[in-house]
Amino acid sequence: MAEDMKLKLLQDVDAQAKVESMALATAWGVDHEVVVGVIKSIQAMGEVIAVKQGSLATWSPSAEGQEAIELGSPEARVFAAVPAEGTITRDDLVAALGPVANVGMGKAMKSKWLKTTKGANGVELSRLAADIEDTVKTQLAQLASGEDVPAPVLKELKKRNLVDQKTQAVFTVSKGAAFTLTLEKQATELTPEMLASGAWKDTQFKPVNLDTLGAPMDVGTLHPLLKVRTEYREIFLEMGFEEMPTARYVESSFWNFDALFQPQQHPARDAHDTFFMKEPATSAPYPEDYMERVRDVHQNGGYGSQGYKYDWKVEEAQKNLLRTHTTAVSSRMLYKLAQQKPFKPVKYFSIDRVFRNETLDATHLAEFHQIEGLIAGYNLTLGDLMGTLDAFFKRLGIENLRFKPAFNPYTEPSMEVFSYHPGLDKVVEIGNSGVFRPEMLRPMGLPEDVTVIAWGLSLERPTMIKYGYSNIRDLIGPKVDLQAAKEKPLVRV
Repeated sequence: MAEDMKLKLLQDVDAQAKVESMALATAWGVDHEVVVGVIKSIQAMGEVIAVKQGSLATWSPSAEGQEAIELGSPEARVFAAVPAEGTITRDDLVAALGPVANVGMGKAMKSKWLKTTKGANGVELSRLAADIEDTVKTQLAQLASGEDVPAPVLKELKKRNLVDQKTQAVFTVSKGAAFTLTLEKQATELTPEMLASGAWKDTQFKPVNLDTLGAPMDVGTLHPLLKVRTEYREIFLEMGFEEMPTARYVESSFWNFDALFQPQQHPARDAHDTFFMKEPATSAPYPEDYMERVRDVHQNGGYGSQGYKYDWKVEEAQKNLLRTHTTAVSSRMLYKLAQQKPFKPVKYFSIDRVFRNETLDATHLAEFHQIEGLIAGYNLTLGDLMGTLDAFFKRLGIENLRFKPAFNPYTEPSMEVFSYHPGLDKVVEIGNSGVFRPEMLRPMGLPEDVTVIAWGLSLERPTMIKYGYSNIRDLIGPKVDLQAAKEKPLVRV
């Protein structure tokens, strides 16, 4: 069938010199798309035909127009619903015909088919004309059958949403430079047999379209968060940091709070801010001597501190929770470091999830990622911390840092880190930092001349800024568009 149509098209072009695709579809009694397929098939064989593309506006009845063809125009249906003798109330008419009644009443009264009067039961309609001709239905039927309808009529029907206009691509076909009535099937590949026999010399090959896009590959891709996480991780590794193990999502209050010199009555330890575990609700044991030193520094102070002067309870320290920060991992790693003799300076980092009982909104989730870095060494100062932060953030393309004094329970001094963001055209907070307090480090067993400097920031905030997200729930959670992960470019923070 397809080969017959190709031959017929060539014969028509040979006889008429030029043919139109729409006229061919009508003459052959087939859909226009079938003719287009035949044209493109011959086009692929080289310069057999010359094709010029144009456009043609076509009109067809809309869904409402089809309804008018079947049931009559709105005004004709309203006229038919009004009794030949007597009246009908407007409310009864709307109840009988539905929404079409309001449209039809206006048109029928404009055509002087009906009139309205004020009656005892409201607005009443009665006939003015004895009989009518439904010209709208007739015009739509003519259009549907392919007959010509005058442009002013089409314009009026379009206003009433009774017709749809579509622009369709049409083609004019004429003879090409290599026109022939005999089409030879072209080979699509060069085979070893053709090379061996020499048949390739006399074989016509289908032209190769090097501009054609290949089929998209269904492959996996990194989520934007993972792309940015990889960037941060590479920066830490380039600076000589060692990654801490962070698989422990469920942590005890002891390592999450108490080991960090955070008092047991601190607001962060309230259920409104922290997710406490129901099962298992508690954990034990802890290093006994270390736990006693933690108890003593909380209750009585030490290392230059007066402590918090309260009755420290091991039952509170044993409560399990979803860790609220990765500093819980840092406390475990620093305690482990303190047990290794002699002390050896280290640089640690971690990037993983933490959990807080936050009110969910466009910028807050109950779980998010925290980036943390720390350096433990001899006699480190606030200047060392500033210099390290400057080197770290320069690798992210962030310069001209600003520092503001802050308070953290387990660092003193503490600083918030700010920088000007040209994309947002304002100064934004990019992290928090500080020097771990002696009340945290000395009970672990670290030497007195060892200082630990540390800093942290979130992963979600810089990712949102980089990729232009305004709602964090579009970045992580059940509303994430997985296709967007494939379409987002690779990122340089």
